[in-house]
Amino acid sequence: MNARSDIGEAGFRPASRIASVGVSKILQIGARAAAMKREGLPVIILGAGEPDFDTPDNVKQAAKAAIDRGDTKYTGLDGTPELKKAVAEKFRRENGVDYALDEVTVATGAKQILFNAFMATIDAGDEVIIPTPYWTSYSDIVEICGGVPVLIPCDEENGFRLRADQLEQAITAKTRWVLLNSPSNPSGAAYSEADYRPLLDVLLKHRHVWLMVDDMYEHIVYDGFRFVTPAALEPRLKDRTLTINGVSKAYAMTGWRIGYAGGPKTLIKAMAVIQSQATSCPSSIGQAAAVEALNGPQDFLTGRQESFRKRRDMVVARLNAIDGLTCRTPEGAFYTFASCAGVLGKRTPAGKAIETDADFTDYLLEQAHVAVVPGSAFGLSPYFRISYATGEQELITALQRIAEACAKLTA
Repeated sequence: MNARSDIGEAGFRPASRIASVGVSKILQIGARAAAMKREGLPVIILGAGEPDFDTPDNVKQAAKAAIDRGDTKYTGLDGTPELKKAVAEKFRRENGVDYALDEVTVATGAKQILFNAFMATIDAGDEVIIPTPYWTSYSDIVEICGGVPVLIPCDEENGFRLRADQLEQAITAKTRWVLLNSPSNPSGAAYSEADYRPLLDVLLKHRHVWLMVDDMYEHIVYDGFRFVTPAALEPRLKDRTLTINGVSKAYAMTGWRIGYAGGPKTLIKAMAVIQSQATSCPSSIGQAAAVEALNGPQDFLTGRQESFRKRRDMVVARLNAIDGLTCRTPEGAFYTFASCAGVLGKRTPAGKAIETDADFTDYLLEQAHVAVVPGSAFGLSPYFRISYATGEQELITALQRIAEACAKLTA
């Protein structure tokens, strides 16, 4: 028996830590839709959480200037002093929270911030409370780090928001973190001061529980909604709160991969240990661009926010006009999370039963050539997410196709 056959018989054995973790459903659907487009099908992809706007010119110029002056070397482990200062100033200016430079960390995207924090704090069996619907990576990262995601379904009647009684019931001696995201991916739901207050009161009673907040969609809110962050609302929780943000969504810098956070310096120091053995510093060029994004003109944000609002209103109205679908109006982000409960049990023209939200989204992709993501991927069914961070005409065409596909379903 030769060495090649020995290798083949031995096979590959993945680590047990990823046994229950797969590639993101969002990425799977995107890859499938992209393959269909390459085959010549007119697929419209409404699955990606990526603004269709370009990175602002002043930000791009700052990156070019950094390259020209030779800022292409390693930087400080978890952020340049210039970017940490810009982040600290942003937190003071926009959120009313003071962080010293050793209480600020910068990483290769907010996803690495999450990974660093969980890896630095979770022991095997520690629990992390996550309201659903939720961004799919939250629970997977917790599991990879050895923790146990405790998923709490949040119903549409309460705006997909966690209630204080649900939080109280979920906390155990093993609870390490509570993770909140406002405005939310995928639902667009946002927590006002009144929504946060009962939750923060619960956390004040449980001093072993820390709070992680993902504020990535902070600048994308509508109808006069006032964004707030917990560390500002309840200073008594600041020493066990990690406030996460980044430049990806508001500044259309998804590919620049810069996320940041503020938190207690003991936590920030522990997170730096993890980062030192993973990626080391974030891109020097990306950091220079992020400094300009945070320090530079902010007036363009209002125009982009208004553009997203118009798309939101159009998408919500058109979804609610389709028999079998209903859609709540979200407070923020650039997603709708519509119910497809009214089409479950119906049959496609080919005779296939629509039994789940995944069946429905598969049908839309095959029949209407529109790619959306089922609510089951976000921990709550029967819903589906549309990202309206794309051109208006494409959205109109996609929604017309969805309406036509739904009309073809029979009882």
